[in-house]
Amino acid sequence: MKKLKRIPKFITEKEEGLFWQKADSTEYIDWSKAEKWVFPNLKLTPKPFVYTEIGE
Repeated sequence: MKKLKRIPKFITEKEEGLFWQKADSTEYIDWSKAEKWVFPNLKLTPKPFVYTEIGE
């Protein structure tokens, strides 16, 4: 198994998003140890979620 890189600390979500757009997550996360999660009580909403950065 190769040694994983350390995930950097991020100040903003925008900074984190830009990092993960360019980074290969397999260099930081061992996906073979990932767990499957199920959310049986999660309900769909008729209102779409729209994410916007404040201040841009």
